[in-house]
Amino acid sequence: MSHASQAARVRTGVRLLGTLLLLLATTLLLSDSSALKENAEPPVRIPSNVAWTGETLATISKGDAFRGLLLARRCNHCHGEEGFSAVPGFPNLAGEDRLSFWKQMQDFRFGKRTSPVMQGIAEGFSARAAADLAAYFAMLPTASDAQDNRVFPHAMTDPSRASMAIRLIVFGDGQRGIPPCQSCHGPVSYVKGAPPLGAQNGEYLEQQLEHFSNGNRANDINVRMRSIARQLTAEEKTAVSEYYGAGLGPGVTSR
Repeated sequence: MSHASQAARVRTGVRLLGTLLLLLATTLLLSDSSALKENAEPPVRIPSNVAWTGETLATISKGDAFRGLLLARRCNHCHGEEGFSAVPGFPNLAGEDRLSFWKQMQDFRFGKRTSPVMQGIAEGFSARAAADLAAYFAMLPTASDAQDNRVFPHAMTDPSRASMAIRLIVFGDGQRGIPPCQSCHGPVSYVKGAPPLGAQNGEYLEQQLEHFSNGNRANDINVRMRSIARQLTAEEKTAVSEYYGAGLGPGVTSR
């Protein structure tokens, strides 16, 4: 064998060895990267862009109810001309707390709360316009009106659940770390951004409890509602929702 042939074989072997080493290094890097991804912490999800700063509160407080009345024409089809929906799965907006309404509009607007319908609608309202709507709906009375077509109040399907609902609404369940509903939603106390529930449709409430429970809705600051909803049984969710939806919840005429 000539010297030139031996040199060519050596060069070929070196190239093959280099290729193998490169493949081995790439495999090790990919496996390390996968391991890091598996062990990495999940990305932090910010539940809402809303912060209760002085500027935010000032924006909401300056809402104009008359302008809100004009803007609300886009809301009447689903939520009723007087803020009470004819569909039990849609929320009533009459007597809605300003802060709560404004927060939900911002959450829809920025995708923190998902809804194919409401996200598109909320994107068309500025922060100022949302404050106007909030002012309008907050001033609407919750007393019954023979001219509207509300479905609220709706009778409980099983009145025996009333005692279960009362216990959770008034006392909560300390053993499971569940506070009473009325400590945030009134009338005992109202937490910023927490809506009053005394005149809300029961079917809508049950849907939202389920969404909080399974994580489909995650715009609750401090994970308060997700933590509570996951502790509730299916029967308890139904009981509380139906109790409020039947107009039996506390605070119906307190706001």
